[in-house]
Amino acid sequence: MWNTLLFVVIPYLTVAVAVFGGIARYRSDRFSYSSQSSQFLESKTLFWGSVFWHYGILAILAAHVLALVLWDPWSALVTDPNRLYTLEVIGLSLSVLALGGLVVLVVRRFAFPRIMAVTTPADWLLLAVLAVQVVLGIWIALAYRWGSEWYMHTAVPWLHSLVKLQPDPGTMTVLPAVVKIHSVLGFALIALFPFTRLVHVVTVPVTYLWRSYQVVVWNRRPSP
Repeated sequence: MWNTLLFVVIPYLTVAVAVFGGIARYRSDRFSYSSQSSQFLESKTLFWGSVFWHYGILAILAAHVLALVLWDPWSALVTDPNRLYTLEVIGLSLSVLALGGLVVLVVRRFAFPRIMAVTTPADWLLLAVLAVQVVLGIWIALAYRWGSEWYMHTAVPWLHSLVKLQPDPGTMTVLPAVVKIHSVLGFALIALFPFTRLVHVVTVPVTYLWRSYQVVVWNRRPSP
């Protein structure tokens, strides 16, 4: 029952929430489809935190996706112990880099009152889930090594079964609890994206060339 809920119901439910929530937000407030950057309020710390975070997390995400869509080439790649070890070291390093960037972005919000004032509860929820997800990824890399290989025989078949609309959680049921939580939180982030700054991952920057001008007004609390 629990496995069906975690690895069948939740994945489809979160994707449905993301799709319909994203459409609803676009129809009601399309100009909010952005990262809602606070760069105008402070840019130096944002630069370093954003660079570390994006380079680290995007590379890790790309590796997950490549293993999913290029099953056979990736399997051949990790059969060599030297290549497998190299991938593990690179993956762990990128995770630490992403976590460092995220810490900088969180500290930045506490350090600058103007940025704290425009940080919404949804922002804090998103930051918390992202932090937990990255920490769990590092935990898995250290405690359950060679994930680049066993990922191919556990999560990939499960994800393929979801895409084919023939869900089979069997390969996920044998995994440790921390890996299960990490997998479910990944889908939770999908559900969060239409309601948070994450929505900018589905935007195409070139649309700024023809859309109407956007006026950004910061609402600040009056000084005491």
